[in-house]
Amino acid sequence: VPRDIASRQAKNMCDEGRGVGPAIKERDPNGNERMMRRGVYLDFSEAIGRLGRDAVSARYGNLFEMYQRITGDDPYEVPMRIYPAVHYTMGGLWVDYDLESNVPGLYIAGEANFSDHGANRLGASALMQGLADGYFVLPDTMNDYLADMLRLGKVDPNAPEIAEAKRSVEERVARLMALRGSRSVDDFHMALGRIMWEYCGMERRDAGLRDAIKQIRALKEEFWRDARITGQADELNQALEKAGRLLDFFELAELMCIDALHRRESCGGHFRAESQTPEGEALRHDDEFLYVAAWEWGGENRPPILHKEDLVYKDIELKQRSYK
Repeated sequence: VPRDIASRQAKNMCDEGRGVGPAIKERDPNGNERMMRRGVYLDFSEAIGRLGRDAVSARYGNLFEMYQRITGDDPYEVPMRIYPAVHYTMGGLWVDYDLESNVPGLYIAGEANFSDHGANRLGASALMQGLADGYFVLPDTMNDYLADMLRLGKVDPNAPEIAEAKRSVEERVARLMALRGSRSVDDFHMALGRIMWEYCGMERRDAGLRDAIKQIRALKEEFWRDARITGQADELNQALEKAGRLLDFFELAELMCIDALHRRESCGGHFRAESQTPEGEALRHDDEFLYVAAWEWGGENRPPILHKEDLVYKDIELKQRSYK
């Protein structure tokens, strides 16, 4: 079966309490402690018997060697213990054909933008986009912007826009440094990760996504009540840096869930449990969702704004994926 189907089933088996390996105490997204065995067996014995060890080694020898070095187990002799892990986050920031964002002068290069390979996120595709953007696009498009900047002269450090930006950053830093709660930034980061893994990971459901949005908002409120930022603001402070990034993660996580809730189909890495074939394949609804969803920040505590960019296919026939 395709690896996304296999990965979902591996997680389902562990969630049902049928996992293998050491039991690990952890908290579920609701904060309850539970014992989990995160692993299933991948048994190559049938394939080795059918194809021969040399044929399997030619295909997977490097993988088998790495596994044996890490675990001490020989996967040619005993089953491998595996569990799915987070891979790429698909999508990216909106850009025009010059790779300039909706903020003038801010260019988004490589897999951080949504363009040519942005819906794919395979390793080679991500590399190709970085190469294409860096070698062929930006050297020409950024020059146009920089040439216009030369005519503007020096920026006044006392300009009201600069003063406002500085004041805003100082207020945010002061608010963060005033936090003297009981939980570390890393603890909140892990809690957010658990929510995303359970409800906006390999498989998404309507009810789960709605619950996730509520939990993310509640966790963000809890952060401002009970987070602890150590160190000083005027020194190298990783706790402060992590806190600033975590606040961005809260916004991004909520937006990902909103977007996943909006797209009531399965497509690519986005799998809605309500939209699948009898074989468990992703079931697209091209009549409703044949567009790129570009979300605009709507302001503090306001919903994001959806912009649709239609996908138009002239030379390629759209077909449902099938491994049969």
